[in-house]
Amino acid sequence: MELGSILQFLEHRSILVTGATGFLAKIFTEKILRVQPNVKKLYLLLRASDTNSAMLRFNNEIIGKELFSVLKEKNGPNLSTLIEEKVRVVAGDITFENLGVNDLSLLEEMLSEIDAVVNLAATTNFDERYDVSLGTNTLGAKHVLNFSKKMKKLKIFVHVSTAYVSGELEGLILETPCVMGETLNGTHGLDIDAEKKLVGETLKQLKIDDFDEESIKSAMKELGLQRARKFGWPNTYVFTKALGEMLLGQLKETTPLVIIRPTIVTSTFKEPFPGWVEGVRTIDSLAVGYGKGKITCFLGDLNSVVDVIPADMVVNAIVAAMAAHADQASESVYHVGSSVSNPVMSGWLQGYGQRHFTSHPWIDRNGSPVVVGNVTVFTTMESFQRYMTLRYLLPLKGLQILNTACCQYFQKTYLEQCRKIKFVQRLIDLYAPYLFFKAFYDDMNTEKLRRAADESGVETEMFYFDPKIVNWDDYFMNTHIPGIVKRVFRN
Repeated sequence: MELGSILQFLEHRSILVTGATGFLAKIFTEKILRVQPNVKKLYLLLRASDTNSAMLRFNNEIIGKELFSVLKEKNGPNLSTLIEEKVRVVAGDITFENLGVNDLSLLEEMLSEIDAVVNLAATTNFDERYDVSLGTNTLGAKHVLNFSKKMKKLKIFVHVSTAYVSGELEGLILETPCVMGETLNGTHGLDIDAEKKLVGETLKQLKIDDFDEESIKSAMKELGLQRARKFGWPNTYVFTKALGEMLLGQLKETTPLVIIRPTIVTSTFKEPFPGWVEGVRTIDSLAVGYGKGKITCFLGDLNSVVDVIPADMVVNAIVAAMAAHADQASESVYHVGSSVSNPVMSGWLQGYGQRHFTSHPWIDRNGSPVVVGNVTVFTTMESFQRYMTLRYLLPLKGLQILNTACCQYFQKTYLEQCRKIKFVQRLIDLYAPYLFFKAFYDDMNTEKLRRAADESGVETEMFYFDPKIVNWDDYFMNTHIPGIVKRVFRN
């Protein structure tokens, strides 16, 4: 693999970014504008009904974010000119053909001018309703590819997926494409058209039976989990992402296709500044719950590996892969993670959280510091359920009886305990497949890309994505946990 100047590749390029308000998409946009202001145009696709609505979202949800503070400092009063010249906000939706772009002149401009496509649009909820997840993660990916195949100057199509399309497979997971119809448990009959038909028929029947919106939502969530688990995937998110990869591989034809599979994405390591994060992301829900005193027990294997990777490294890998595979009519898969080259142990994360919140306790809405202690970790579901029954559920039955006597103290205690139990049980229900995770994500392709960047001798400091440079103790204690406390914690 040969890799020339990434900055030269980006110069005078027009790039379409879907899902532009998403976490990685914002970091990607900021990075390009900051390091290569001579990019020709960034077309940012935002889900909106019209251009005015899209611009409002762009100003509030993208450029108005703290993430862009370094870019603002760098450009000063010239920032508005840079944005006006280099950014085209596009109202659209990947669940429609032609991405829902209705302006014919804009449509023609995009098909004539765009050189590269980065598909970052996705719904990442583990238990999203099936119609939404299938429409975005699977059929949406197909729509973006079909749109890209019409482009006159397309050099590269990058699709950002997830390493967890591997489900609960164990051992070393290779950087190989998902094969159409191939399931994780050997069950036959996986057909995307049939899944789409099932969704349509189920929705139709629910409406005929006069289900209300909340009941329809619940039924569609349950359907997604059922279909995922039928074929061997633990949740709707990773199942529909795998289906999306299958469609891309089948339909790509001569399109240069790169699939990026990040593992658990965490806050920025270095750029544009350390510790930027947005929203409660996978492992952060555990830190938030612990810091607020909601988690005193949990389930898992403290000796298992948790594969994490800072967000800016994922973005740098995306940009490097774009430059490396431009004009190559092939499909390349990259795992961007740390479990092989610089693994993080589950027990470390617990220790980091305890050390931080012991020395820097969270202040609750009443102005009182939340005292945290040791978390009791159970290594089997049976031991966890037995503990929950003896420690919480049986005493709660007694409190229920006292509640009938309108004892306010016990009623408050009862409700607090119920909330804690519900919070912990929901986390375990969502993350159970990953609490005893026994997979390692091979990153040989990514390592080859890193070596190619090193051998080229250009811009390696600018486009870093080697997890071996991260000191995890320093990162979690001084960057990541302080970052989520500052930007994610809410009373």
